[in-house]
Amino acid sequence: MKGLHGKILWIDLTKKEAKSIEYPKEWARDFLGGRGLAARILWEYLPEGADPLGPENLLIFAVGPLTGLPLPSSGKLLVAAKSPLTGGYGDGNVGTTASIELRKSGHDAIMIKGRAEKPTMLYIEDDKVDFLDADHLWGLDTWTTERKLRDEFGKTAGILEIGPAGENLVRFATIISQEGRSGGRPGIGAVMGSKKLKAVIIKGTKDFNLYDEKGLRNVGVKAYKDVVKSKNYKFWMRQGTMATVDWSQENSVLPTYNFREGVFDGFKGIDGFRMEELKVTQRGCPNCNMTCGNVIKDEEGELSELDYENVAMLGSNIGLDDLRKVGVLNRLADMYGMDTISLGSVLAFATEASEKGLIEDRIEWGDYHKYKDLVADIALRRNDLGSLLAEGTKRASERIGGGSKDWAMNVKGLEISAYDCHAAPGMALAYATSPIGAHHKDAWVISWEVQTDRFAYSRDKAMKVIELQRIRGGLFESFTTCRLPWVELGLNLDYYPELLYHATGIKYSWDELWTIADRIYSLIRAFWIRELKGWSRQMDLPPARWFKEPLSKGPLAGKKLDIEKFNKLLDYYYEIRGWDERGVPKRSTLEKLGLNFVVEKLDSIIGLTP
Repeated sequence: MKGLHGKILWIDLTKKEAKSIEYPKEWARDFLGGRGLAARILWEYLPEGADPLGPENLLIFAVGPLTGLPLPSSGKLLVAAKSPLTGGYGDGNVGTTASIELRKSGHDAIMIKGRAEKPTMLYIEDDKVDFLDADHLWGLDTWTTERKLRDEFGKTAGILEIGPAGENLVRFATIISQEGRSGGRPGIGAVMGSKKLKAVIIKGTKDFNLYDEKGLRNVGVKAYKDVVKSKNYKFWMRQGTMATVDWSQENSVLPTYNFREGVFDGFKGIDGFRMEELKVTQRGCPNCNMTCGNVIKDEEGELSELDYENVAMLGSNIGLDDLRKVGVLNRLADMYGMDTISLGSVLAFATEASEKGLIEDRIEWGDYHKYKDLVADIALRRNDLGSLLAEGTKRASERIGGGSKDWAMNVKGLEISAYDCHAAPGMALAYATSPIGAHHKDAWVISWEVQTDRFAYSRDKAMKVIELQRIRGGLFESFTTCRLPWVELGLNLDYYPELLYHATGIKYSWDELWTIADRIYSLIRAFWIRELKGWSRQMDLPPARWFKEPLSKGPLAGKKLDIEKFNKLLDYYYEIRGWDERGVPKRSTLEKLGLNFVVEKLDSIIGLTP
């Protein structure tokens, strides 16, 4: 169909071979692109039971039918693989010029298998792929790496790279671009490192293969204007996501001391107003007119790009109330190439483990200098504690024991992002059922939840989570564009089917788009079941801390989740999705969604409900 090229660039690092292959036309129609295409590729081409850090794992870069087009915040690229952190499906998106260059290369995705003999980088120009030596870059941080590559390949090249964390197989290593754009929380950077692949440089010269370029530009211009006309636009441009610090404090959901509490006494030292005092510039993704990357000078005088998630996890969650020091930890994470959310979680986990005497190292809440050392220890795996924390909170808790599983704050192995859910069952459900593990991007339901009946465990709340998952995780991740124009500034969702029509020539109804989103979620769940050789609803439960330990501070002191009511909420969720009481898609659901190709495999592994 128009709007996509219908081709995948297939690369084998072991054999140093590359070729452009066509994929079935119905994949584009039924899965759109981005996340949908990546999930379909993994199901089709990944050997069942592949080692996430072995040469058989597939590293995927994918774009969608709206990526890179002249419309709000379209400069996104999806990275995906079988996750070394969770063992299941893993992905993330990166705002980068590489998204546009990949689109212009004439491909909708790059699929990389194998392992290079020595550090390698790929230079891709349309159908041509060069396997280049990267010995001189191995061991360098991401910022230094990209600057050297820009000197060699030019300012317009799309560049994606890993840092020492990816090279050392830190299980939450990410892929970095443009000195602060980070994607692939479930360890996609470690997959890249396991393949000895330091960087990918992309240049494209082809057109976008659009159905109606003029019509798309006209609609895109209107959408850009609506973004700027939003009543929240000026404040958004001042603070971006950093405004969420005050909001989270006010609503008792700001993660504090490893998610023990929802309020932090020192929140004023890390909030959006403090950021405004320190702000020196802004950065944004390609094609964005609502830039959210607020840049400060950190404690060491270097530039650090901040948003809510990294500030909350590297601030209140570890007891650090100085934004300039938070900025240092954030910048180092980007330079080493590892996820700031998981990093903040493992630092908090280590602090609590020290407090409880489960590890020998002495770590105090808010100990900036100790945390700074630990960041390097983790990225370089340079001592026992660093290596332990590089495995993530789930594996670390399994090793140290002492009841630490209850406060290893993850779901399916992926660390929870920055919202405490002692008093937010809907957001807890969103974390529990996110297709990559605990992440907010699929269903940020907490804003709606606190404005309604926040303590309810209702069917309507389960339905709201699914509604948001369809829009955010199903559609935006597959279009592939940023969700923030809609989420933060209220851009009308009806723009997107119209833009999709001008790109592809297909008039998708909302019912058809919801079906596509549901198809993607059920396929990803099928992938988990195949790779884990089974499933239990325990996989869809948040950490025990939220059920066992009530909040002790703030206006909601005494609140905690109710396990029986939460299980009922989970039942509602499964029922609406057409999954059985285990969280396994029913045979009838798979057939209705056109996923017949997974039925036999799932039935042989777990036995499907009719």
